Amino acid sequence: MRIKNDVDKLYDTDLTDAAWSLIAPILPAARTGGRPRKTNLRAVLNAIFYLLRTGCQWRLLPRGFPSWNTVYHYFRSWKNDGVWTCLQRSMYQQVRQAGRAICPSVVIMDGQSVKTTERGGIRGFDAHKRVKGRKRHIVVDIFGLLIACRVEPADISDRKAAVLLLGGLAPLFPNIRTVIADAGHQSIKLARYLLRQEGWRLQIVRRRQRAFKITGLTWIVERSFAWLCRNRRLSKDYEYGVQSSETLIEITSTRLLLNRLART
Repeated sequence: MRIKNDVDKLYDTDLTDAAWSLIAPILPAARTGGRPRKTNLRAVLNAIFYLLRTGCQWRLLPRGFPSWNTVYHYFRSWKNDGVWTCLQRSMYQQVRQAGRAICPSVVIMDGQSVKTTERGGIRGFDAHKRVKGRKRHIVVDIFGLLIACRVEPADISDRKAAVLLLGGLAPLFPNIRTVIADAGHQSIKLARYLLRQEGWRLQIVRRRQRAFKITGLTWIVERSFAWLCRNRRLSKDYEYGVQSSETLIEITSTRLLLNRLART
């Protein structure tokens, strides 16, 4: 399949030449042995970005892309091999190198409850938000760029999810010193755990008035959720497994980072 240039892009979600030149060297090479790879990986990525933005089903991908079986095969195999996570972290490091240290010292975390569909899978009921489904927990830096994400049933507490979300981040981001969160994460046990295990200080931002107002730096993570939900595939949680939900969040973050890098 021939990929057109920027002027003749088939869809607005297609990768530009600049974005493709950034991500192409990082993609896994074809495995040795067997038949040579004939699939155009740029077309596969364009199909996944189209699905994310429009919210269509895998089987309803337009015929201008490779067959949906092929696209889903790469999505699933790269998910199982951790390729999408590596791509997201590589793009994140390149964006940070442009003006800041690669590793942030301050991070912000929060959660977002979203409804699920009849597709099934694990779910719960968030009594506070009155949402039956799952909850997306993310950690971002002060620019709102994704550092880590985790999807859990909506009935899990923010404190328990924070331990799962932040676990294992210290070796990857050794310069983190402060974790900012809202009052839902307030817990003496959580604060002691982070201080004892990682040496991180938990800073809680509280609401000081009746009227809804986002204070402190928590508005940054709310903006990050808004960036994610521009993609219709993330308007609800349509996936059966939470691993697929987490992967789609990472792919969305990768696309946002690619857009930043391509402009510069």
